[in-house]
This record gives sequence, C-alpha cells and structure tokens, in this order.
Amino acid sequence: MEFRQLQYFIEVAEREHVSEAAIALHVAQSAVSRQIANLEAELGVDLFEREGRNIKLSPVGKLFLTHAKTAMKAIDHARKQIDEYLDPERGTIKIGFPTSLAGHLLPTVVSAFKREHPNIAFHLRQGSYRFLTESVKSGDIDLAFLGPVPTNDPDLEGHILFTEKISALLPEQHLLAEKRSLLLSDLRNDEFVLFPDGYILRDVVVNACKESGFVPKIACEGEDLDAIKGLVTASMGVTLLPDSSFYETKPRYTVKIPIEIPDVKRTVGIITPRSRELAPAEQVFFEFVIKFFSVLEQYQ
Repeated sequence: MEFRQLQYFIEVAEREHVSEAAIALHVAQSAVSRQIANLEAELGVDLFEREGRNIKLSPVGKLFLTHAKTAMKAIDHARKQIDEYLDPERGTIKIGFPTSLAGHLLPTVVSAFKREHPNIAFHLRQGSYRFLTESVKSGDIDLAFLGPVPTNDPDLEGHILFTEKISALLPEQHLLAEKRSLLLSDLRNDEFVLFPDGYILRDVVVNACKESGFVPKIACEGEDLDAIKGLVTASMGVTLLPDSSFYETKPRYTVKIPIEIPDVKRTVGIITPRSRELAPAEQVFFEFVIKFFSVLEQYQ
C-alpha cells in the first residue's frame, strides 16, 4: 500500500468522481483509476460501487476511508514534526478559539508571541466548544483556547490559565441598573439574551439560573458577543457574560453588575491532545502561553 494510493483514494471518495479527483490532483484520470484498482486488488475488496459515470463508496469503502484519513493525518503530523525539528522557528501552528476569547485574549497572546518568534506562522480557526474539542482530538487543530477548561475528558489535557467571574449585563433603564451587585434570582422575571443551544456559555448561564431556583426565559439568541451585547443595548433582555468580554469597554446604554450569589465564574485555558506529542513549534507556543499567564498573574 502506497502513500499515493491513499491520497488518490481519499480524493475520489470525497468527490465521488474520478475525473474531478484527477483534476484536483493534477494527474491523468487513467493514473487515478489505476492506483484505485491496485489498492482494491491489494485489499481484496471493492472500495467503490460504480453507477454509470458516477461512483460511490461501498460499505467497506466507508470504513476504509475513516482509517485512510487517520493514517494521512499521522503522516502529515510526522512530516511536520521532522520539518520543525530541523527548524522550530519556521513551523505553522493551527490554533482554535471560541468567540468569547476572540476580542482580547487571543490577539494579546498571539501578538506577544510573534514579537519573539516572528517566523512561526498561525492558522486560526474560530468555533464552538464542541467543535474545538473534537478538532483537537482529531488533529484538525493542534491546540485550542477554551473556557471553561474540560477536566474529565480522557482524550484531552486541560491547562487552566486563569479563572474569571461572569457578570450581568442589563439595559441602562432596567429597574436594577443602579444596584452595585445582584443576586441572580433578582433576574428571575426578566427575559434573557443567550447564545444558541450547543454553546457552552449558554449552559453556564442556564445552570447558574437553575442553581438560583429558576429557568431563564430566553427571548433572543445571538451567535457572537457583539450580537448578544447589541440585543441587550436594544432592551431585548438581560444576559450574563465573562468579565474578559468587557476588557476595553462595555456597550453603550448598558450597565455591568457583579453577581453576588451564586458565584458564577469559568476557567479559561488551553487544551492539547493526549494521543500525540506537540510538534516543536507548537511546544514553543504552548510553553510561551503558560509563562505569559504566570507572569501576568503576578502583576494582578
């Protein structure tokens, strides 16, 4: 079994068309067909079912595709590690991050790192909590910033960088806008603006409300911090957001009020895979991040 055969097989499997795969691979269609035939002969099974000019994966082909992709990722990772061992300062790091850390934490860390390691490149990918954890496990992303940090996932190593409080954001004309702090139960009759289902910050807010004896009435949903803040500004409801999301300013026509009871907070950190070692450039970045926040904590 050859590397080229796996490469050609994956391309054909994803496109379900030999000629389109050949164009993408910049080779003759006959070369692709020959490599697929050789692979099927070696395995002793049909990986594809032919339907006229189109093809689709057979049941065993679908199974083989999963393993072929895993093998290709392992080869790519090994090649990357070798390249970076030769020159760690010229690697590329694939980093994931959630929307709640995009405004301040990520640009602060990356810009500080680039000042010391200008030749290391980044591929940045924003996504939901589930997307980021699954992408680190699969190797699509090397490591990811996350909050809260998972503590019981056998496939991930969580490294807490800091813990932050989560505060209430209210329209400035709200009846409780003049208060210095709130009990979360004070908002039991309000409508809430939250992230959609599947976003971890929604779960944090809903669980905190349940701890305070009520289920929040959700009036609106937004998929990023600006949308959430804008809806609160428009008096569509109240919300809870991490304090780091107010780093520079709070939105106009709103008030940020600490929550006294319960103590709503989240951990923020970085996750790495347990199943593989970080490549040299990734290790350099990981160690930089740990040191960066340990120094920062000393001055806070």
